[in-house]
Amino acid sequence: MSREFHRFWLKITAFVVGSFGPVFALGTMVATSEPARWTLDLLSWPLDGVQSYASPDTRFLSALTGGFLFGWGVMIWCFSGRAYDADPEAVRRAVLTGLLAWFVLDSAGSIASGTPSNALFNVLVLLAAVGPLWRPARD
Repeated sequence: MSREFHRFWLKITAFVVGSFGPVFALGTMVATSEPARWTLDLLSWPLDGVQSYASPDTRFLSALTGGFLFGWGVMIWCFSGRAYDADPEAVRRAVLTGLLAWFVLDSAGSIASGTPSNALFNVLVLLAAVGPLWRPARD
């Protein structure tokens, strides 16, 4: 892959990661929590309506999760600019390392908490976010 395609894919990665942020941020208020509740229900397959956003603790964790994911997505987007120009390989490795760290910890926690279905969804998210970034770009 070319460096320009990697730069383009970094923006896709930023969108994949960051798009979860607003969804979970909406979970902070009861009136707007349905998209977050549905996403949580989907990730803890099967869709059965068991997941709830009634607890203030859940809504607080949703605020933290939304903020971190949106911020991480914005950071990756910013990496696709001047930071990528300065050192494309360092940016690629940093983004891959972050994605792999997320994948391992999130998947292990999902399995430990009794929600192994999320670890399977994580594989799909990881593949979409990494895309061609798994290999160095050609000059």
